[in-house]
Amino acid sequence: MTRTVLALDLGTGGVKSALFDATGACLAERVEAYRTHYPAPGYHEQDVGDWWNAVVASIGALVASDGVDASSVGAISISGHSLGCIPLGADDEPLLRRVPIWSDARAGAEAEAFFRSFDADRWYGLTGNGFPAALYPLFKILWLRNHHPEILARTRSIAGSKDYINLRLTGRHATDPSYASGSGAYDLQRRLFSDEILTAAGVDRSLFPDVVPSTEILGTLLAEVAAELGLPRDVVVIAGGVDNSCMALGARTFREGDFYCSMGSSSWLTVSSARPVLDARVRPFAFAHVVPGQVISATSIFSSGTSLAFMKDVLTGQSAASYETLFAEAGTAPFGASGLVFVPTLGGGTSLEGGPEIRGALLGLDLGHTRADIARATIEGIALGLRVALDELRKLTSVSETMTIVGGGARHPLMRQVMADILGCRIVKTSVDQQSASLGAASLAMVALGIWPDFSAVMRAHGGADEHAPEEGRRERVAAMVAAYRASAAAQATLAPLLAPLRR
Repeated sequence: MTRTVLALDLGTGGVKSALFDATGACLAERVEAYRTHYPAPGYHEQDVGDWWNAVVASIGALVASDGVDASSVGAISISGHSLGCIPLGADDEPLLRRVPIWSDARAGAEAEAFFRSFDADRWYGLTGNGFPAALYPLFKILWLRNHHPEILARTRSIAGSKDYINLRLTGRHATDPSYASGSGAYDLQRRLFSDEILTAAGVDRSLFPDVVPSTEILGTLLAEVAAELGLPRDVVVIAGGVDNSCMALGARTFREGDFYCSMGSSSWLTVSSARPVLDARVRPFAFAHVVPGQVISATSIFSSGTSLAFMKDVLTGQSAASYETLFAEAGTAPFGASGLVFVPTLGGGTSLEGGPEIRGALLGLDLGHTRADIARATIEGIALGLRVALDELRKLTSVSETMTIVGGGARHPLMRQVMADILGCRIVKTSVDQQSASLGAASLAMVALGIWPDFSAVMRAHGGADEHAPEEGRRERVAAMVAAYRASAAAQATLAPLLAPLRR
């Protein structure tokens, strides 16, 4: 019997369980959502129990689907959202019910204190960690030490999102290079945790789990877990990888110079190369790839899908309203949104955008603007934010003029056309859309099980392409839009320290 692979995409908004056959085709998938909690400014938390319940529910619904043979499942492999910081006690149980997720910026003071004695550019050069430093687990650990020393004293190890689920599945706690490289304490060139950084932070190396290859088999399902999930006891669990790297693999970005854009809650532009693409000013973020010998380097914007969702809810007055409504209305407005500019940093920004304290804006409003203009400006603002990020990446490395695009934000043709016009490149969407992270995780299992000899087989999983090229005659207007956007974003960076005290 040919075994199938169960891939889990543990994302910011929920978990997707997807079943893949030996060709890389997705046979079925099920999604279960969970909440993010925002108890204070900069605090972004999720309940680890919600993760597990969603995993159980999504797998249960999947294996109960018509045509799905649970007995065929040979492996589980997980793509997990990054920068997780879950303190585990001696019994491997979480010591916090709600834990900070990747976008949680509470550790700003701890990061600032660390860099008073450790050169920030050296830290970045060692780690490739280009997000605002407060987001990285190293500084979240320091926050625990300062605010909850009794919890840190009981902490045996710190887990990431997918590593915690793997622990629940197998009883083994380990991580892989791609997830470890987002810890804030991992030397990306030497591929090990940095004694220099850990010593400076006063953090013991033993808090971080062993690092194993992304394709390593961690073990088989625990008997009680197999029964709970309705899966065979001999299903093996693969180490898996961080979402950025799994998505890159699933989006055909794993050889030198490959390039893609992911559009989800946040969006990023990613290139694969043997060495990280680093710059002390722009601060591209880099992760070890799940593919040995490669690194993915990216520039990004933090609030793309979240900004789109916010504006949809505000304009329609209904959180359950369809995005189709927003795009249909935006399609009636002219290119350039009648001079309206939207800066999509509603949830804070990257280092390039101005950091965690920056906020978004709608600029140029006058009495003649309509809801359609606002909807159009929102879509164009997301593309303009990515254009600024792409311009910086183009200065640092060779980038293809053809971009594979994946994720929920890439589903609508208007979004793809706006991206083509504003980014000035050909946009290609294949049959692998929101499944790229799942496909990347499944590919790790395929190679681990020997079903695929290498990762090149992932190319065959991509079906017919839908392409969008820049429309003729829009270059001058795009240049004017980019200039207006840059000025608007700079104004927001100036306003950020003035607005921050008013939110507290």
